[in-house]
Amino acid sequence: MSEIAVVHESYSFACMRCGHGWEQSYEIEHHVDADGREFVLYVANGRVVPSPLSRPTCTNCENHVVRIMRPGRVASARDAAHRQHRTPPAHPVEAPAAGAEGEEEHGQHHHWHLSDLLHPFQRKAS
Repeated sequence: MSEIAVVHESYSFACMRCGHGWEQSYEIEHHVDADGREFVLYVANGRVVPSPLSRPTCTNCENHVVRIMRPGRVASARDAAHRQHRTPPAHPVEAPAAGAEGEEEHGQHHHWHLSDLLHPFQRKAS
């Protein structure tokens, strides 16, 4: 029996249907059969699995429209998303006292509208 050449490879996957992302490492075993023909086995978590390059399947929705990327892409995207969506710590806020700036001249409270908030960002026509 001949020696088995084993190569270790990892890939990142992203499902284009549901957006699920995951990473998987493989041991790729190169064999030669009794007739001298070479064949390859992909092993993941101790189990022989189909080649992830032939028809990858989403582990979430089982769809086959999956993008294959270099390893670490899913982890780096998750880290970036986590840093971007981190909520700043809350601080106490004081409510304005009656008669403060928020009231109109006639003692009525001003109701804000979206157009009021967007006004500073609107450009004047030239």
